[in-house]
Amino acid sequence: HSEGNYHADAATLDELEANGQIVFKYSSPDGEIDEAHNPNGSLRNVAGIVNKRGNVLGMMPHPERRCNAYLGDPDGLGIFQSVVAALS
Repeated sequence: HSEGNYHADAATLDELEANGQIVFKYSSPDGEIDEAHNPNGSLRNVAGIVNKRGNVLGMMPHPERRCNAYLGDPDGLGIFQSVVAALS
């Protein structure tokens, strides 16, 4: 664990991928997933996972720090808007 990078053994990572539990990966703005766009060395570029039910999310990026233009960038707002929409 360093700077929030995700670590797990290969079997766990395979299971998470097979179950669709990896919901965010570090990528380029165009969606290219590679080492160059992985800011913290997270295995398989994992940035966020959910439990099997999909109702608990763990993620390293901090969208709350990017949800208001006053804070410098509103890019993270979409995550919160999607939660509100899903609950509506």
